[in-house]
Amino acid sequence: MSKRLQVAPWLSEVELVAWTQDARTRAEFQRRLSVWLAYLEPWPAHRIARCLGVSEAAVWKWLGEYNRQGRGGLDRQGRGGRRWRFLALEQERALLVAAQEEAGKGRILTAKHLLERVQQAVGRDVSLDYVYALLKRHGWRNLSPRPTHVKANPKAREAFKKRAANRAGSVSAGTATSA
Repeated sequence: MSKRLQVAPWLSEVELVAWTQDARTRAEFQRRLSVWLAYLEPWPAHRIARCLGVSEAAVWKWLGEYNRQGRGGLDRQGRGGRRWRFLALEQERALLVAAQEEAGKGRILTAKHLLERVQQAVGRDVSLDYVYALLKRHGWRNLSPRPTHVKANPKAREAFKKRAANRAGSVSAGTATSA
């Protein structure tokens, strides 16, 4: 025998019917209808779930929310979104703008360098993973080292390559004659 569902007396029967009929979306209607069916009949949760085409756990969750908070317990947006944060998006953006100015001056910028700044802004220790997520959230990509030094001289590099090739050729020619 399944446990009978209990519905808290937040609304009268007439108010409950009107509240169920005033649902704006299908999902909202399903949540409200689960409360109405539990109030109306002594059905177990699995039967209400089968009638509504949802899981039994969903019915228990919806009735629990209604019983704890009343009609406001079922009026929610959903599960997605940013549930916790250390900084608002605007604060994060301002922090990265300051870091971008430094990177524009030729300084190498890594997540480890940003970690201290983020911790100062937050006021507590945060993980390096949080900094990587912050960078990803704002569209930053992984920075990699430059293939050449900023102050490198391409002409000097080519001259060095030619000298090195000449030396290598003369050394190999010298070893071939002595053998």
